[in-house]
Amino acid sequence: MFQRQLIYLLTLCAVAFLPQKVLAGNWPGFRGPGGLGVSQEKDLPIGWSETENMAWKTAMPGHGSSSPIALNGKLYVTCYSGYGMRGVPGKMEDLRLHVVCVDSKNGKIIWHKQIEPVRPESKSVRDHGYSAGTPITDGKHLYIFFGKSGVFKFDLEGNKIWQTSVGTKTHGWGSGTSPVLYENLVIVNASVESKSLVAIDKNSGKEVWRTGGMDSSWNTPHLVKNSRGQYEVAVTVKKWIIGFDPKTGEELWRCKGISDYICPSIVSHEGVLYAMGARSSKTVAVRSGGRGDVTGTHKLWQADVGANVCSPVVYNGHLYWVSDRNRTAYCLSLSDGSVKYAEKIGPQPYASALLADGRFYVVTRNGGTLVLAAKPQFEQLALNKLEDESTFNASAIVCDGALILRSDKNLYCIKKMN
Repeated sequence: MFQRQLIYLLTLCAVAFLPQKVLAGNWPGFRGPGGLGVSQEKDLPIGWSETENMAWKTAMPGHGSSSPIALNGKLYVTCYSGYGMRGVPGKMEDLRLHVVCVDSKNGKIIWHKQIEPVRPESKSVRDHGYSAGTPITDGKHLYIFFGKSGVFKFDLEGNKIWQTSVGTKTHGWGSGTSPVLYENLVIVNASVESKSLVAIDKNSGKEVWRTGGMDSSWNTPHLVKNSRGQYEVAVTVKKWIIGFDPKTGEELWRCKGISDYICPSIVSHEGVLYAMGARSSKTVAVRSGGRGDVTGTHKLWQADVGANVCSPVVYNGHLYWVSDRNRTAYCLSLSDGSVKYAEKIGPQPYASALLADGRFYVVTRNGGTLVLAAKPQFEQLALNKLEDESTFNASAIVCDGALILRSDKNLYCIKKMN
């Protein structure tokens, strides 16, 4: 009996210290479990329109580029209004931030909280506005990054628990990173606000550690387990890919990366990190677990293709993405970075790809959602357009057998209706 109790307690401890608690059937943060953009959901639609496979459509109280997240039949999404909305400039004093909870079954808004931002914000945010960071949940609370206005903790009923500043600077491109969770910490890339990577205690909202050097970095931190079974948090900055100890913020290693600003977020597979960017369009593969400058020892390959904004997906020995810069779909071999295909697709995406049901779903800004076959031979299965004249910058997510899309105006639930 004692042995069984001991095993049970050890199992509970192991679950408690997962970097991000993966909740079955949910989509807890930016790009889903582990930030990889991969769903195990099956039987998703390939085609849809305003009248086909449209479960519901709900108007949002403001614009936004953040993706929704899903937890236990509810969707949580952020918006901004009053100032800087496309076509409706407004006044800075009217800028408001919003957190919205939506019933995933019928699209009804369950609650809606309005937040006074810390002003003045950047006077001109190109392309994606003041709500670009995707929330994250540990199953009990929401953690949201609103740039200069700070990091927020809400309960699932919309009550604010704490608000913490991570810096006060602004940028004309705005703030584009999302928080990640590790044990008792919320980790935020505050490159715009203070050129820092910051960890905050989930319970108290107090800063635990801070490290500088986040230069020209608009990507969300990525948690990876190295060959020793230890977690590292990796970020790409101008010229470098850097790995840190998520407990302390200590820099563990750095590898020469891409000499430009970096927007795409890292993905990983079996301890290898894949980073890409920017105007130079390059992709770098580096093995985690090193110490010091690992450029000569852990950098596996570099390819002269990439993306300016969109993040990739790893699947069956290949790396897939669609580049916003040259509007091209790519497939690379993980083993050596060789290009398996590079095909022009037409419309421009800012969103990152979603892998689900053997297909890639790529939301483009104004040209609809591409559906591509998940194989190293290019095959376009569909291009689905909606009657929405606003911009789609958010990545698609999966919730309870449905695709959830978000434009500047609406939230959509796409599901097989027959």
